[in-house]
Amino acid sequence: MSNHTDPTGRTSPIVPGDLFARHQTITGLRALADFLEANPGVPVNEYGETFHVPIRAADDASAVALVDQTAALLGVNAQHDTRRGGHYLATRTFGRITYTVFHIPEQQWTASLARDSYRDNIRLDHHDQGDGSDAGRVA
Repeated sequence: MSNHTDPTGRTSPIVPGDLFARHQTITGLRALADFLEANPGVPVNEYGETFHVPIRAADDASAVALVDQTAALLGVNAQHDTRRGGHYLATRTFGRITYTVFHIPEQQWTASLARDSYRDNIRLDHHDQGDGSDAGRVA
């Protein structure tokens, strides 16, 4: 089995399931590109598309390291917006297609789940209140 090599010379083993997913993704992207080229009447988003890749790792440090490795391969700097509740990410644009690899730190993920835990307790009234507002009520 071969290994991925990062810019620092360290290697990480390729997981066979990852190879299958990678192969299917690459094959699918090529098939989509061929389809769009052969069918000019099919619409595309004039502003492009973003390919988002979330990093799933055992811990924040491992995920950050993988984003950093990917950023180096992309030739970009990782963006660290975690102090303001954001993500740790690396982005590069290829024409109108943007590739973004990102990690949501455990602390932000937990806080988001806590905020969303109230979602089922609030229902919006969907009839017109006469004042243009969308009044809600507690369930």
